[in-house]
Amino acid sequence: MSFLRSCLFNLWFYLGTTLVALGTVPPILARRMGVLRPGWGFGYVHGWTAFVLWGLRVFAGAVWQVRGGERLPKSGAALIVSNHQSAFDTMIWFLLVPQATYVHKRELLRIPCVGGMLVELGLIPVDREAGATAIRALLKETDRAVAEGRQIVIFPEGTRVPPGQRAPLHPGFAAIASRSGLPIIPVTTDSGRCWGRRAFHKRPGTIHIDVHPPLPAGLSRAEMTARLETIFATAIAAQVAPEPVWS
Repeated sequence: MSFLRSCLFNLWFYLGTTLVALGTVPPILARRMGVLRPGWGFGYVHGWTAFVLWGLRVFAGAVWQVRGGERLPKSGAALIVSNHQSAFDTMIWFLLVPQATYVHKRELLRIPCVGGMLVELGLIPVDREAGATAIRALLKETDRAVAEGRQIVIFPEGTRVPPGQRAPLHPGFAAIASRSGLPIIPVTTDSGRCWGRRAFHKRPGTIHIDVHPPLPAGLSRAEMTARLETIFATAIAAQVAPEPVWS
């Protein structure tokens, strides 16, 4: 049964996402011709995210719950720093804040249709091989996002990490915090328990998104890194790796 349910969700996700990606072509062209207003894309990806997560609930039996959601901004610039376990994390913030502006790897810009949409949304690409140049570009994009009142979302681990495991934190989040003067809103999730990295099977259950008290602005980079590592370590230590799916 779990195999069948996973098949149905994967079909729903990949086929639906392909159609949604192709559907971005006309509005992107209209936007470049000046026919469409800026900002249309956030409503579009909001609908795509709701579509995917409806399928996750109905076909795979996985739902999501936010704890501490009162700490999330309703508007204005913010910095959200989260651990990263699954593809779920790369979409949920389009539902949770008004203008989620993900920091993402530059390679995604090469994907047909998807890359154009990322540019249209004004998300922040990072070339992970560029060293100091990448940090300078990141800070420039941070200035733009803050000026536009966006909510920056960054995964400092830099990759998806299985439940119960940890990875070193890259310094980009600290550079953004120091540059912007924004408090860090730490977030932990156990999304990998239901939607594993490159996993065909999707497991039923509840994905928890825990929003922790903000770290105050003005901390040194060493202090903010140490505090965030403690928050992540405590939450991850409490997570239980999912059992294998055999049926």
